[in-house]
Amino acid sequence: MPGFPRVLISVAEAYRERQDDIKETSVSILNELRRLNAANEANEPIGQEVLDAAYVGIVGTYDSLHGGFGGAPKFPPAMTLEFLLRTYKRAGKKEALDIVSHTCRAMADGGIYDQLGGGFHRYATDASWLVPHFEKMLYDNALLARLYLHYFQLTGEDFARDTVTGILDYVLREMTDPAGGFYSTQDADSEGHEGKFFVWGLDEIKSALGEHDASLFCAYYNVSEGGNFEGHSILNVTQSLAGVAQQNNISVAELGEIIKRSREKLFALREQRIKPDRDDKVLTAWNGLMLASLSEAGAILNRADYTRAAQRNAEFILTELQHEGLLLRTWKNGTAKFNAYLEDYAFLIDGLVTLFETDGQLRWFTEALSLTERMISEFWDSENGGFFFTGKSHEQLIVRSKDYFDNATPSGNSVAALCLLRLAALTGNVTYRNHAISILQSVSDTARKYPSGFGFALSAVDFLLSTPKEIAIVGQDAAAVQDFLGEVWRTYLPNKVVAASTVENHAEAAKVIPLLENRPVIGETRATAYVCEHFTCKAPVSDIESLAAQLQQY
Repeated sequence: MPGFPRVLISVAEAYRERQDDIKETSVSILNELRRLNAANEANEPIGQEVLDAAYVGIVGTYDSLHGGFGGAPKFPPAMTLEFLLRTYKRAGKKEALDIVSHTCRAMADGGIYDQLGGGFHRYATDASWLVPHFEKMLYDNALLARLYLHYFQLTGEDFARDTVTGILDYVLREMTDPAGGFYSTQDADSEGHEGKFFVWGLDEIKSALGEHDASLFCAYYNVSEGGNFEGHSILNVTQSLAGVAQQNNISVAELGEIIKRSREKLFALREQRIKPDRDDKVLTAWNGLMLASLSEAGAILNRADYTRAAQRNAEFILTELQHEGLLLRTWKNGTAKFNAYLEDYAFLIDGLVTLFETDGQLRWFTEALSLTERMISEFWDSENGGFFFTGKSHEQLIVRSKDYFDNATPSGNSVAALCLLRLAALTGNVTYRNHAISILQSVSDTARKYPSGFGFALSAVDFLLSTPKEIAIVGQDAAAVQDFLGEVWRTYLPNKVVAASTVENHAEAAKVIPLLENRPVIGETRATAYVCEHFTCKAPVSDIESLAAQLQQY
């Protein structure tokens, strides 16, 4: 292969000696780039067949032995599993739920999950989720926290709730700036060795816990003399608590207490080690993902600290990462810079709408609407549909690309489509819905053929083809509203939108959100809920039990 200086010299010579040929080739290359950037819009309307075909394709790559899809290396497939949860909810396919259950359990028990400190590492280098690349990414943990939340809503499984709190407690402890933003990554290496901070030697554990507790801890977390990673052990769970208890002639309750105090001791000991470095820049897009997850977790798990962290993060982004009406991409050490990309707008809108749906504060919704209008004006392709990755305010490029593929993070177009559908359901804005349909029409054929690359887009299609539940809540005060919101978020109901207000700000909220129009508090009750479809509502209810009964019908 020629070196780069030789390439540059050859290009310069060609431009001098064959300028007409170079110009002709440039036009051809430019046309090809534009062609590659265009999505092939399906001829037929989007229908159930898209979801059915995608489901068959996904199931065909399932690893029935270890969970997940395909072989090594294995990445946590959060978006694909979200689609399977929706498939189970929509079509009652037990196979879909079984795949999610198996994979979620395998990842949470594996070495890819930090069994002491919480949070997921980037990916597993093997097929069985044991040996990770030890880096931790904010976006992975945001997407996985939301997945495990939804799985917990659906099943009530304790391990799912514990995995969520492990992730979010880790983020608040290790990855949160004092100003309220969330950092991007934690490195894999410390002291020059990958994973050194996270792995353990048998003698080290015995010294910390004593022979008795160490024996039980090591049996549960698969710690051995030879180890499973370069002579050390990555903690992972290969037996149930009940199985280990039975083998050691001890009660499950007593073993659980021993494991709990042993984890606390080893975590405190680990905190004395030299920690991996962090990338402490704050990215708007990734913060939007974590904002949505924290917002839902606060409501679903009744964790006021998660809600406060979400509110603080939203305030931080809206204050520190906007300039002259435009979002900015990144913030570090008090300085924000670079015009935001499509994903920054879409992910933040998703987070703000979700925060509004969980805490009922109108400000987050109005900010989301403002950002949506800016996103459309900056990024929408008025000729061919879909959103460009860069906005009109960016520097001029030879081609403005569009990204439809859900990779490590969902594509900006996928998230924008679902946001627009949710906002259309709340506001009745037909333009939002039409833009979303245009996006999904563009990807439906490709998503049918390559579904693992379109997990988030398929969830948006699922929303589009459903009849979303429109839930309006009006309360005498914020506490009454929160009580009803807690019930709304208790169960898994993915295709819903929620709008809430207090009597005090109801008139203002109803101007922005038509779903709240003519929805008064009934009588002298604390709050009233309206469960609707297409703005037509069931009988209003003024107690949580009646609201639960209406929601259970779905």
